[in-house]
Amino acid sequence: MKNTIRFGALVAVSALALAACASAPEETTPSETTAPTSTAAAPIDYLACMVSDAGGFDDKSFNQAGYEGLQSVANDTGVQVKTAESKDEADYANNINAMVSANCNLIITVGFLLADATAAAATANADTDFAIIDFAFDPAIPNVKGLTFETDQAAFLAGYAAAGSTKTGTVATFGGMNIPTVTIFMDGFLAGVNYFNTETGGSVKVLGWDGKNGSFTDDFDDQTKGQNLAQGFIDQGADIIMPVAGPVGLGAAAAAKAAGNTWIVGVDSDWTLTTDYKDIILTSVMKNMGPAVYDVVQAAALGDGFSNENYVGTLENGGVGLGTSAAVVPAEVLTKLEELKAGIIDGSIPVKVS
Repeated sequence: MKNTIRFGALVAVSALALAACASAPEETTPSETTAPTSTAAAPIDYLACMVSDAGGFDDKSFNQAGYEGLQSVANDTGVQVKTAESKDEADYANNINAMVSANCNLIITVGFLLADATAAAATANADTDFAIIDFAFDPAIPNVKGLTFETDQAAFLAGYAAAGSTKTGTVATFGGMNIPTVTIFMDGFLAGVNYFNTETGGSVKVLGWDGKNGSFTDDFDDQTKGQNLAQGFIDQGADIIMPVAGPVGLGAAAAAKAAGNTWIVGVDSDWTLTTDYKDIILTSVMKNMGPAVYDVVQAAALGDGFSNENYVGTLENGGVGLGTSAAVVPAEVLTKLEELKAGIIDGSIPVKVS
């Protein structure tokens, strides 16, 4: 599945998300953040700004990964930064416009659901540069750079690892919302399990996604929903679950830990490092957003300048990959993963749901 999504297709999704907001938006003021003075480079006259999706910069997922990339480039180069956290979809436009008013040189928005607000602000402010994580406009907008990730490639490897490690013959996945940047993980996971079954004659079953229809919590915030959905999968025999749902996934991890003998596949970052559930993480599908943010800001501030050429993270360029694997993953499966990775990179192994 391509990460480049036509702008018009997002309108219905965004409208639905906005309609779901029950409370009136609160006025938000961007919070200025600077890197630690003890190690920070001398400040330079360049302001890079970031607006989060709902969930905030401590979501232990994609918002946090982008934020850490911004903080790292600020610390290393002296770039000045400002950030604004969105509590819900109604904050997107206000937060972006506040950053424009703050005279940011570059505004990075985090997530597929910010596409409409990003496009509107970029069109109205042609002298301000923008980048958006998990989206690429078609047709391109001259002052917007898309940062997209072929996470299905890494999720394929995670699916194969899960299929090769399950004791019950049943694994599961679910999403926070039914949007392409979520289902691309689920597609890859399912494809990896299917490939394992084809190659080994196995019969591992995947709950929660069949390539077209599946299970979603319809938000990225309510951990109770993730816990309840995961428990339903556990009750059906799943012993490995991949939640693609931001903080909601932590609810799934809580259910897995309580159940025992159940493993979680983390997403976006290495969950052995970013969560309190390192002992039950089978592996993680990493979307290396921090390094991508770092490179974009560094190039714009100190390098060749801003370019609206889209960035695509892949296994080949290290934009996606697997995190730490648990000891329960058999050695022969780990060896096979390296072979599969090489095959995905050279094109001999297609990442698709069969």
